[in-house]
Amino acid sequence: MADLLELGKKLVKDGPHKIESTPRRVRGLLGGIYVFDTTRASYVWEHKYYPYFYIPASDFAHKVLEKTHDSNSKEACWLAKLKVPQKTTDRLLGFSSRTNPLDGLIRIEVSALDKWFVEDEQILGPHPKDPYKRIECLPSSREVRVEIDDAIVAISSQNIFLYETMLRPRYYLGETHVNWEFLRESDTTSFCPYKGMANYYDVVVGDKVIKDAVWYYKYPTAESALVAGRLCFYNEKFDVFLDGVKES
Repeated sequence: MADLLELGKKLVKDGPHKIESTPRRVRGLLGGIYVFDTTRASYVWEHKYYPYFYIPASDFAHKVLEKTHDSNSKEACWLAKLKVPQKTTDRLLGFSSRTNPLDGLIRIEVSALDKWFVEDEQILGPHPKDPYKRIECLPSSREVRVEIDDAIVAISSQNIFLYETMLRPRYYLGETHVNWEFLRESDTTSFCPYKGMANYYDVVVGDKVIKDAVWYYKYPTAESALVAGRLCFYNEKFDVFLDGVKES
């Protein structure tokens, strides 16, 4: 648990990158029990990249929250656990300092609970959606050509370009525009808060194997519905040409 204590000490000393309240209803499910149900959660950016939900200690269900460790005598930050009849998790960090904006809040890792819900939508991935980021999916007839070692692994002019705030564009190609001889199914899966659960393919060209180089979403979220079933090549691992011009 040393990593949590180090994080707590840093947040007590320096404060979070940003914090703001949200009126969204946030619920956490553990062992079949909602351990909290609140409209007073806070978005906390521990760094500049994405937020976590921090939950008021007073909004947890009766007797499910238990303090387990004080980091110092002033109890500025402390470890805790959740206990319900069927399950226990100890990946919790609490704050009790009136000089800190996190006073009275509890940090819980998304993976420590069975499910999180924002209103009635389940959180997918390791953190909630950033309210200042968005997904835009646009059809495009620009030619996308994907190569590696002079082998053309995909070429298409019927694409969906996915633009995500602060990230590079991704190009989703139809299945019939990919040279399947180079693809090998992977067992890897991942979860994105904005797009859903991704499956992967490796790319094999000669003796070269590029692990998890292509991903796709069978059942994407509503905001990313246009990319369903389409394949996206990891730009950074290939030579990608747009209308004949190589990406820099």
